[in-house]
Amino acid sequence: MVVGELVQECDVIVIGGGPGGYNAAIRAAQLGRSVVIIEKEKLGGVCLHSGCIPSKVLAAAAAQLHMIGNSALFGIRTGETEFDLAELTNHKNKVVNQLHAGVAALCKDNKIEIVHGSAYFLPGDRIAVENGDHYEVFQYRNAIIATGSTPVIPEVIPYDGERIFTGRSITSIQIVPEKLLVYGSDYIALETAVSFKQFGADVTIILEERKHDFSFDASINRELKRILKKNGIKVIKDVALQNVTVENAKVKIILQTEKETLDLQGSHLCISLASKPNLEELGLDRIGVEMEGDGYVNIDEQCRTSKSNVFAIGDVTAGPALAVKAIKQGKTAAETIAGQAAEIDLNLLPMIVHTIPPIAAAGLTEADAITEGYEIVTSQFPLAANGYAVIHDQRAGFVKVIFDKKNDILLGVHIFGFGAVELISAGTIAMEMAARDEDLIFPHYPHPSVNEALLEAVEAIKGNAIHLAPPQRKDKVKS
Repeated sequence: MVVGELVQECDVIVIGGGPGGYNAAIRAAQLGRSVVIIEKEKLGGVCLHSGCIPSKVLAAAAAQLHMIGNSALFGIRTGETEFDLAELTNHKNKVVNQLHAGVAALCKDNKIEIVHGSAYFLPGDRIAVENGDHYEVFQYRNAIIATGSTPVIPEVIPYDGERIFTGRSITSIQIVPEKLLVYGSDYIALETAVSFKQFGADVTIILEERKHDFSFDASINRELKRILKKNGIKVIKDVALQNVTVENAKVKIILQTEKETLDLQGSHLCISLASKPNLEELGLDRIGVEMEGDGYVNIDEQCRTSKSNVFAIGDVTAGPALAVKAIKQGKTAAETIAGQAAEIDLNLLPMIVHTIPPIAAAGLTEADAITEGYEIVTSQFPLAANGYAVIHDQRAGFVKVIFDKKNDILLGVHIFGFGAVELISAGTIAMEMAARDEDLIFPHYPHPSVNEALLEAVEAIKGNAIHLAPPQRKDKVKS
């Protein structure tokens, strides 16, 4: 440190300007704190520039193509459909730029200072920022770590960004792969596989070693595999990755199963595995921030680290690497700093997947509920029996609910099909309020709407769903 250097003081420094970081910054500013965001790359983070937003642009395009394929049912004749990835990329870039400008404007409106560069902690509640030859030091009252994560790429994979991509970098691919191999089982892997299949690629999903299925409720897993097979997407389970090479514009993969060695070949490979928190450069050891055994920052319910005025949010903390988690944690940290009562609870974190049809889930799966000792009762209502889904010819899928049999409290909601992403919020709110079946049955549901599928799934628990055939009873009255 240079003697006599100027030190800027502020109430809150947020390291990282992704969705968690800028939400934390804006919330802190709303609560009257002076705030600085330190961002190494672009405001909005990975989520905006190469993750959530770009991937959902691709998924939205895939859904539009799927809808066009069914347009004849509605008397709409469009002729031969062509797909232009370059035009989609232009739209994606416009969306990203527009949202980036919106975030920047919000920060400006809230008088948040944006500083570009790499940050690291110094003793005495100070943070240094380096950007080329430029060096600054900030004195903070509170700091929030929101530096995100980086995809893990196995050593045997020669990542090049040309034939081999991550789930983030593939959103900027310039051509539709002829044959795409997707290595991973998470939501990014599924969205990538389904989108590029719709764009015209031949797609194979490879589940990692000791992964026998996807991580959803068993009912969704069964239907998902059926839909993938129906759409020509192959799935290979529980394989060890032995070797990956790129030769003559082809990606060659050697996999080992319990019984045999598989030799696969594709034009491109997308890797979507775990991610590791971006913490190496921060110097957390200098200020005594405690880490968990798996490399994440240890935090409490207010997102406070072992150093009382330093908080951590998002991918640097344990739990799913989801923007929804980071956003809520960011607001919780900001409100705690401002002296408000706030806490984070990840038990009812909704999981959504923009496949065709989409998937959404919250709460316990059937297997998890049993493992946790609940005596449960479950029911499923098929979307094929929902009038609004039939109108749109979106009959695939169902709504499944899981209740505690002893007290009729809702434990889990799992949806595979039309409207899943929007409908899951109703289930999440119901579980947050410890809703019983009667609480979900009592309100009015708009008709016709896919919302009625949730109602009838709950009604089906006791055999009262109107649009399901009555259950077979053993105690039939003899005439």
